[in-house]
Amino acid sequence: MPPPPPPDAAPQVSLPDSSGSYVPPMTENDLSAIRSRYLGVDKKKRKIRKMNDRKFVFDWDAQDDTLVEDSFVAVGSNRQGAQVMFGRGHLAGMDDGGPSGPRKSETTVTHLADAMERRKAAKAGFDERHWTEKPLEEMKERDWRIFREDFSISARGGQIPHPLRSWAESAIPPAILECIENIGYKEPSPIQRQAIPIGLQNRDIIGIAETGSGKTAAFVIPMLTFILKLPPFTDDIRHLGPYALILAPTRELAQQIESETKKFATPLGYHCVSIVGGRAVEEQQFNLREGAEIIIATPGRLKDVLERHVLVLSQCRYVVMDEADRMVHLGFEVDLTFILDALPAETMQGEDLGEQMDVDGETLVKKGRTRVTTLFSATMPAAVERLARKYLKRPAVITIGEAGRAVDTVEQRVEFVIGDEKKKQKLLEILNSGQFAAPIIVFVNQKKTADMVAKDLSRAGWNAATLHSGKNQEQREASLQALRSGESDVLVATDLAGRGIDVQDVSLVINYQMAGTIEAYVHRIGRTGRAGKLGTAITFLTNDDDEVMYDLKQEISKSPVSKVPAELAKHEAAQHKVSREMKRKRDAEDQG
Repeated sequence: MPPPPPPDAAPQVSLPDSSGSYVPPMTENDLSAIRSRYLGVDKKKRKIRKMNDRKFVFDWDAQDDTLVEDSFVAVGSNRQGAQVMFGRGHLAGMDDGGPSGPRKSETTVTHLADAMERRKAAKAGFDERHWTEKPLEEMKERDWRIFREDFSISARGGQIPHPLRSWAESAIPPAILECIENIGYKEPSPIQRQAIPIGLQNRDIIGIAETGSGKTAAFVIPMLTFILKLPPFTDDIRHLGPYALILAPTRELAQQIESETKKFATPLGYHCVSIVGGRAVEEQQFNLREGAEIIIATPGRLKDVLERHVLVLSQCRYVVMDEADRMVHLGFEVDLTFILDALPAETMQGEDLGEQMDVDGETLVKKGRTRVTTLFSATMPAAVERLARKYLKRPAVITIGEAGRAVDTVEQRVEFVIGDEKKKQKLLEILNSGQFAAPIIVFVNQKKTADMVAKDLSRAGWNAATLHSGKNQEQREASLQALRSGESDVLVATDLAGRGIDVQDVSLVINYQMAGTIEAYVHRIGRTGRAGKLGTAITFLTNDDDEVMYDLKQEISKSPVSKVPAELAKHEAAQHKVSREMKRKRDAEDQG
């Protein structure tokens, strides 16, 4: 019996899709593409690497790509054809989104880059709200991580408390919160957000933050919280010295810290006294007659006062070193060691023995600590690390932004200006342009240059004041006050004004002479762009500044608001670091 004839080819029919409309029939090419894709038919033989082949094989089969969009290309332009076989919206069991869009769980977590985080979030019912929209009790660890990233806060040292979101949510005593409100602090700065919660734990801190970041309040608020729990000063104990000591590198910074501290301390009934050079010891001794809970001092004068037995530190329990790198740079390391060693011996023994200071039945310092030591610095040179290792016990280390970097709110400009006459012309051209409002600070490297530039500005009709080490203390204070009050438009200063001097709303800093180091440059230009405001720094460069050109180029390139000028970018000295020895050798070759 002969076999039956082969059946005719099945007629091509059009089937309705989910919307009821008819779609074109699938072609043989479409069917073969699907078979090839999902059934493994007609797949090319994959290239297999031999075990002894040391070269990495980068070839791969295009059909290994499992990207959903590519699968539609393999099927052809007719996406509806897949729906005939598998139903709308599912291609080989995968949801392509379809007209109805992606599933709800996918919508919630699509912005999470990490696959594992996406899976965990989808499983746990991820809360997509930003931390600003959540109450404090609903903050998760991920929210705190985002919070720290938002404010460039980095902290290490173990058991770091969460940073402050606002003053109202903090554990700061109500009396100090009232002072904060009266002073007008709206929001904590980044260093305050992290340093204050750690400080409230009576824990040693190393704070590394850019200049003008609000460090003073970051250590004054925890310090006053600490003092609030100590017995009030009476005639029986006031002669034993202060409860807290703040050390600063310069008289100007010490007096600025005193002014800021008094805003908090005076309403609480505490006394602050500054002990700085440039004033008679007898005057400072008179100020100490009634005792003071807080002493703000420069290391040199404080060492002198301690040696004369005008002051003792028998009950000093809180020590702050502000601008520690500057103090070391100015040669105060020996004085600092003398002062810290002058603290009561039983305090140091108490730390070693794990004893605790008990006041009114309440343990002030946990884990056997009897003194809190806080160190703030913009950079951490070896000498500062030595101090930290010797005098700080298991400190928490806080870094805001990138240590030693200029603030992002300062636009840095550079101009090559050769010769004093051209510099003078350029300076007057900038000042007379009307682009920059007073106050303005002009930095130079020598005292005589400062006096000369100030004289030139006065001849040109500008009210200029000077600040350098050749002035006595009264003259320095008068120059700063003249700039702050608006009596002077321009302050011409050496690096004495490069650190810690806070004059509000400085719109422009001009480096008439480039600083000798990039650290000094960063501190100079930090006088503008403070407290989140924008500022401009213009630097006059000459070929003699080749030692710092490479670092200057690197510094400007990090700034989001500055551009490295072509002349500096192409300069030979900016291509690699030039040391003093290299410069001396090159000069000798030129002379030979």
